[in-house]
Amino acid sequence: MSKKLKIGLFGFGVVGQGLHDIIKAQNLNLEIVKIAIKNPEKRRTLDAHLFTTSHDEILDNGDINTIVELIDDAEVAYHIVKKALSSGKNVVSANKKMIANHLAELVQLQEAHGTSLLYEGAVCGSIPIIRNLEEYYDNELLHGISGIFNGSSNYILSKIFNEGASYDSALKEAQDLGFAETNPILDVGGYDPKFKLTIATAHAYGLFLNPDKILNIGIQNLNDSDIQYAKEKNYKIKLVPTARKISTQQIITFVLPKFVKNDDFLYNVENEYNGVTVQAAFADQQFFFGKGAGGHPTGAAVLSDIAALRYDYRYEYKKYHQQNGLVHTDKVKLEIYLRYAHEYTVEKIGIESISERFTRNDYKYVIGVVTLKNLLENKDILTNKDVFIAHTGRIIYTEDLVTAVAQEQLLVN
Repeated sequence: MSKKLKIGLFGFGVVGQGLHDIIKAQNLNLEIVKIAIKNPEKRRTLDAHLFTTSHDEILDNGDINTIVELIDDAEVAYHIVKKALSSGKNVVSANKKMIANHLAELVQLQEAHGTSLLYEGAVCGSIPIIRNLEEYYDNELLHGISGIFNGSSNYILSKIFNEGASYDSALKEAQDLGFAETNPILDVGGYDPKFKLTIATAHAYGLFLNPDKILNIGIQNLNDSDIQYAKEKNYKIKLVPTARKISTQQIITFVLPKFVKNDDFLYNVENEYNGVTVQAAFADQQFFFGKGAGGHPTGAAVLSDIAALRYDYRYEYKKYHQQNGLVHTDKVKLEIYLRYAHEYTVEKIGIESISERFTRNDYKYVIGVVTLKNLLENKDILTNKDVFIAHTGRIIYTEDLVTAVAQEQLLVN
């Protein structure tokens, strides 16, 4: 028998309202006791007695046994989740930035207090990738995980490549539809997919990484020349986070725009949809597809976690507890496309093995090889408005790794 959950809900925005709609439409053994909001003056369709502006009114309520955290502020969310777990309440959260920045501590809190924190809705919306990494792939050797983790940037890129829209008009449309924020840099700058990649890497490889150690370059500097180049080569550009095992003991991670060919699963992932490719040693390549944005898709993932708590489900973090000796490294080379304005950009980031170069007064680019370490160290240059970088898909091992692996080059799927 499932136990009844009495829920304290933090946040009643798009996802919170979507979750409420889904719960109301089903006969579930749960009850939303109280909802914490920021603005008590805002008109709402539910009874006023359900709402409160006091966090402690919910967190200190002994009748509430489950906290659902769906607010935007990562620091406030952290304090809510920390207090809830420490006081014996289970938690469901969709705050990817908060979880990525505090995951190691949150795992310790769960173990110390016998509580459970679930967060399927924090990574790729409706796609159940965390549960699959945790359960289906728990004993599987994973070569890599990559995909489209951000619906906002993918919507923009779809409009550009499928309808010929400009970057600015596609961004405005995404904002008007609620897919992108007024300040969209978290999405288009690659920060949102970086936080999601941090969480996915913890479950795929057992590594709790500091997000600051993961390179993220976005699509905010994409211009017509980059788009034309991709179209001439029959590519689309997608913003792709990647975690890849490059030797028996080493993992690399990065978020970069990528030239995607038409035989790639990600080529046909459009609009606000997300897609995740898992490359496994035994199961081979598998692909997950679903909506990555919107109140109802994300609300459905949140509800799945809530339902799992009725049966005392918790993540076991099996690969973390295995202490498998994996380490995070930047000792690898990537082949990239780099559009630039000044020659010192090419020299500064250390591009070598240049296979293609084009120079015109208003457009310069090279295709060449650069170390991930150099990209990390020169992120400020790579985010200048006159620079755009994209990964071609090739990963090349550096000399000190050649002896540790069977191949010299690897294609990211």
